Amino acid sequence: MITNPRQLTLLSVVQTQGSVTVEQLADTLGVTLQTVRRDVQRLAEEGLLARFHGGVRLPNSTTENIAHQQRKSLHADGKSRIALSVAAAVPNDCSLMLNLGTTTEAIARALLRHTGLRVITNNLNVASTLSTNQACEVIVVGGVVRGRDQGIVGEAAVDFIRQFKVDIALIGISGIEEDGSLRDYDYREVKVSQSIISHAREVWLAADVSKFRRPAMVEVARLSQIDRLFTDAPAPEPFPALLAEAQVRLTVAVA
Repeated sequence: MITNPRQLTLLSVVQTQGSVTVEQLADTLGVTLQTVRRDVQRLAEEGLLARFHGGVRLPNSTTENIAHQQRKSLHADGKSRIALSVAAAVPNDCSLMLNLGTTTEAIARALLRHTGLRVITNNLNVASTLSTNQACEVIVVGGVVRGRDQGIVGEAAVDFIRQFKVDIALIGISGIEEDGSLRDYDYREVKVSQSIISHAREVWLAADVSKFRRPAMVEVARLSQIDRLFTDAPAPEPFPALLAEAQVRLTVAVA
């Protein structure tokens, strides 16, 4: 797991810009080219960056996500701000569904002071966090547990969710593409997320700015199926127009 603050900042810069030269990284971070090259080599070995002549970019894989422990560190500040913004909008005494992802896990932590919540989740990390709140009820979806991130997936999970209709679905996503599609990597996870979206009166998407233009293999939904989007920075082009056309209410969680 990457814990070096400079390397985490480097990753954040590349995620925001998509690709960047080594010289630009050295100027932004205030370090030598040698230091940047050493950091880039470490991050490339971890599969978090792809190198090209003179610079780095995000890996282009549409089939495999970054490891869960690595994702917990990436954009941690932005995810925290998003989580606080979402929690401020969630009323007490309502029903929620939360899907997989490090952003929904941050939201769970931000909901610990709420009362009267009934939460359904296929994320054991979310369930573990919210179960410490004695003023909330947590219902865990049945199905197959993925060891790498404590997510519950599969047809049994989909069937379980079909029993319910909640006030708000709070969902994370791996990527938002320029065609207005929301995308993820594991089709089994996607089936559960689609069921969550279908069984909620409102759908709130929580996604940090690095998710814009990030490719992934499987379509989860369209922006037109989302009621609110919470992010941590202004959406890049062409997404403002796409969000307006889809009538998605945008909330940018400022520092």
